Parts: sequence; C-alpha cells; structure tokens
Amino acid sequence: MTNNAVPMSQSRTVQSRLVLPPDTNNHNSIFGGRVLAYIDEIAAITAMKHAKGLVVTASIDSVDFLSAAHVGDILEIESIVSSTGRSSMEVYVRVISRNIETGEEKLTTESFVTMVAVNEEGKPVPVPAIYPETDEEKRLFETGPARREHRKQKRALPH
Repeated sequence: MTNNAVPMSQSRTVQSRLVLPPDTNNHNSIFGGRVLAYIDEIAAITAMKHAKGLVVTASIDSVDFLSAAHVGDILEIESIVSSTGRSSMEVYVRVISRNIETGEEKLTTESFVTMVAVNEEGKPVPVPAIYPETDEEKRLFETGPARREHRKQKRALPH
C-alpha cells in the first residue's frame, strides 16, 4: 500500500431508481440501454469522488445482464473503484432489482467501467491508489490486474 492510497470504500456510491413504464420495452422489463445509462452515470460519480475532479468514460469493459427488472421494481445500483492505474480507474457496478410487493431481490446486472481522470483541458491527471478492507473488496482488488491485462490485449487486437 502506498502512502497516498485511500480505502476503496471512500468511493462507494449507491443510487436507487424506480422502474417506470417509459423505461420498459414490450416485455414490460427495463431497456438495457436505460440500465447502461445508469451504470455510466454512477461509474462517473464514483470515479469523480475518487479523483476529486473531472473524469471521462474510457470504456464499458463488460456488462452482464443476468435477470430482468420490471415496472414497479426498485433498482439499487452500487459502485466502487476496484482498481487504479496512473490516471485510470476501474469501477465495478452492481445492479440489484427488488420487487417491492414480494421483497424478492435479484442481481440483474454486473459491469466494469474504465474511467480516466482529466483536467479542464481534457488531459489525463494522476489518481490516488486504493486498498481493500472487506473480503468483497479484496476479491475485486486482487482480480483487477487480470482484467487490466485482458483490456490491454483487447486493445492490441487489429480492428
């Protein structure tokens, strides 16, 4: 752990959203694009809290839609900076849907988003390192280098 490292929990952000009819498709479940917008927004807020400044989305590295959320469900969206580079931050986002009538909760979406801290001119600026405190944070932190290597290899592929 470096001297300027901060706990991962310092960046943790939680939002709640109600799934409304305009947010849904003909299956009465939320549009994936709407969930992506929520993911991008909370990842940016989380990264801004960590960087204490401006950020931009570099990539949405993975999005796994695991189950549907329907009209009337409450979405609980939680995120945390799970890994850092010099100016980049990997943000883990988890979306849980809760049926208010039955109380049933399900993991609907998991995602990793890469954000980059920038100055007013849009140039990358350094961010503090992080360290984990809980078992879940340790798992995310320890698996971060493998995800970073995967992103690096993906970028190296011819397009």
